[in-house]
Amino acid sequence: MKNEILLLLSVLLIYGGVLICYRLFGKHGLFAFSATATVLANIEVLIIVNAFGMEQTLGNVMFASTYLITDILSENENKKDASRAVYIGIFTSIAMLVLTQLWMLFTPSSSDFVMPAIKQIFSTTPRLMLASILGYAVSQRLDVALYHTWWDLTSKGGDSRRMLWLRNNFSTLISQLINTVLFTSVAFFGLYDMPTFISIMISSYVIYIFTSLLDTPAVYIARRMKEKGLIKQ
Repeated sequence: MKNEILLLLSVLLIYGGVLICYRLFGKHGLFAFSATATVLANIEVLIIVNAFGMEQTLGNVMFASTYLITDILSENENKKDASRAVYIGIFTSIAMLVLTQLWMLFTPSSSDFVMPAIKQIFSTTPRLMLASILGYAVSQRLDVALYHTWWDLTSKGGDSRRMLWLRNNFSTLISQLINTVLFTSVAFFGLYDMPTFISIMISSYVIYIFTSLLDTPAVYIARRMKEKGLIKQ
């Protein structure tokens, strides 16, 4: 149960970290967290673990936090800020791809002992990063669009606070499905045998279902903080 406990702890720490950043630094804190989460998720995704009876990649929870961020921005700020967080994530991913590949062009000193590990980790980065950028760009843009579409539908009657849980979950679950198919197909097809490949795809989406459901209380808390004037402008 060690991995299961660690994954649940990760949800609490990461989602809690999003709320703390929002409380202390406002929307700019969310922009910063989104950039950080994008980098860390692209490294974590290299690690395969077994948890809850499934083989899965790490990075799912960290990546899911970027959807929490865009939903908070959509709910409390505006569509433009939510889209800006997506563009920051895309820019960060591209910058990481370029810089990590540049590192490996250097000739290491005879006393260096890190370069072999760096090459082992980041030699697979181009494919993973391209998969990540594709999945992130398509699914996050879809998430923002769906969120505001659901908001328009649930706000009929003049109450824009109604059915936050509906627009939060349905926009994220649909966009996460698209992301899972795109990322897993581009990143892992041909690297693993078919049963493992299918297992990774299914387990990734199952994890996203749970992380999407668990981020709903965080969106409610963020909205409450905003309404109480606790968010730094």
